[in-house]
Amino acid sequence: MKYLEVTLTVRPCNETVTDVLAALLGDIGFESFVACEGGTKAYIQQSCFDEGQLQEVVNGFPLPDTAIDYTVSEAEDKDWNAEWEKNFFQPIVIDNRCVIHSTFHKDYPPAEYDIVINPQMAFGTGHHETTSSILGELLDADLKGKSVLDMGCGTSILAILASMRGAEKVTAIDIDDWCVNNSRDNIALNGITNITVELGDASLLKGRAAFDVIIANINRNILLRDLPAYAACMHAGSEIYLSGFYVEDIPAIRQKGESLGMVFDHFREKNNWVAVKMKNEE
Repeated sequence: MKYLEVTLTVRPCNETVTDVLAALLGDIGFESFVACEGGTKAYIQQSCFDEGQLQEVVNGFPLPDTAIDYTVSEAEDKDWNAEWEKNFFQPIVIDNRCVIHSTFHKDYPPAEYDIVINPQMAFGTGHHETTSSILGELLDADLKGKSVLDMGCGTSILAILASMRGAEKVTAIDIDDWCVNNSRDNIALNGITNITVELGDASLLKGRAAFDVIIANINRNILLRDLPAYAACMHAGSEIYLSGFYVEDIPAIRQKGESLGMVFDHFREKNNWVAVKMKNEE
């Protein structure tokens, strides 16, 4: 699968501008973002790239007095493990209970839950606020003996922790075959046998038995579109954890969930990114 690398230079360059830009680009298919001098590098599958949509994001950027320029190139085929080791991926500790690291890391603290991942491309290490917030939620959740669905699984960090926390059966789904293959590798690295990884989107859920717990860390627009499919796979008492959006998006997510019979429980916020928990009462 070929990826494009879009380098976006922004003025002024600050965290607020790059976070808003990443959220907007995520809505049009960009999958991952890496900070660079003066802006960010964004990655998208070549087959999904629409420069007209990118231009609309740039021209309609909602923050005033912001200038954005961009260049597009084919993402270089390289050893992404080595790139992360050199530049980006450092061990991460969640709530002093869970440590995430790669096989090349030697210096990391012991923890109750030790997750090993080797990202095959520059996507999905658990450092983003949304992922770390969901990890925190899973550390607090009662997952023992439960069935879990991880939508948009990425590297399957969340699915792996759910299994370690006692989930009986975990289903992980992603639209990207890179993620599916990397997930299977990471699951094997952690010696886990009760996670099934599938390639596809929410259409795969039609006719499925209900899950006890659903995790979906994607983005606002996809969540709003797919919440009915998730609701159809929930029974009375099922819980759902949603992330990939901002505090200001909570009302729209909550309204959609409540229209489907869910009850809002709480949210967790980190740098304006949030994870929302809801429960199904129907």
